[in-house]
Amino acid sequence: MKTAIVILNWNGATLLERFLPSVVKHSKSAQIYVADNGSTDHSKETVVELFPNVKWIQLDKNYGFVGYNKALENLEEDLFCLLNSDIEVTEGWLEPIELLFERQEEIAIAQPKILDYKDKTRFEYAGAAGGYLDFFAYPYCRGRVFQHLEEDKGQYDDSRQVFWATGACMFVRSSVFKSLGGFDSSYFAHQEEIDLCWRANNQGYQVYYIGSSQVYHLGGSTLSNMNPKKTFLNFRNSLFNILKNLPLLHALVIVLSRLILDGVAGIVFLLQGKAKHTLAIIKAHFSFYYHAKSIYKKRIKSKSKPHYYRHFSIVYSYFVLGKEKFSDLTKL
Repeated sequence: MKTAIVILNWNGATLLERFLPSVVKHSKSAQIYVADNGSTDHSKETVVELFPNVKWIQLDKNYGFVGYNKALENLEEDLFCLLNSDIEVTEGWLEPIELLFERQEEIAIAQPKILDYKDKTRFEYAGAAGGYLDFFAYPYCRGRVFQHLEEDKGQYDDSRQVFWATGACMFVRSSVFKSLGGFDSSYFAHQEEIDLCWRANNQGYQVYYIGSSQVYHLGGSTLSNMNPKKTFLNFRNSLFNILKNLPLLHALVIVLSRLILDGVAGIVFLLQGKAKHTLAIIKAHFSFYYHAKSIYKKRIKSKSKPHYYRHFSIVYSYFVLGKEKFSDLTKL
């Protein structure tokens, strides 16, 4: 099995210089590519000068995260690793994942354990120990819910099926990525990896978390977790996911419920003095309704009926049962 590690870059010369050395050092069996989203800094010069064995893919403009679609279309490797430019990998990180894909053909997508580069004892926001959705399709991870990050004490050193894998470090079979049409260009950024995993689940494939593989993610290098633009994209694209991937009646019920729940979230932001985030949620809903018809046309009939959620409500589990009780639930 041949593996391509593809790093999507946009004006990230500093990050490439800082994090690419670990990828080169610990990924001898893979071909490494940097796919550039129309950078205007010295990214290309940095890669050509410091990393001569890394191949450069030049895109004509900034496509956001879905730039991967263009970057991967002509690659012939069997397995793609979509890797953020702000990730430090560790020795032996590739072998357990490549072995899993070789042995289990039903697995289409996977991720390693994601720890915080700034505090390597804790899980990182983007992906942690594998992702799930609650009843209302709000995403969360083992090891992370909202802004609460667990300490890594070996509680997630397992390998198990999850519902979604993080785009910060996502392994996906090239054949599956291409058969699914890649990422949805309507998203631009955020939640598109959940949509891809959801579509893979609906087609009968499996998504896995491999705790024996470990990387460290800096996080927030493009948009902070509390950036209003990120709030807009996350709320809107989450609604896109619901409409695209659930049975229609179920989707309509969840969208109506989200109208209320997202409104509550907007009020909480307002009470916290974060009016820009409240406005971002309002804009997200209007943008969703505006694009609903085009998103609806992208629905694909499911081959299977996976249970997309593990717990009734992430809000109930976290705020009513409390952080510790929620952490206990995520270990199930």
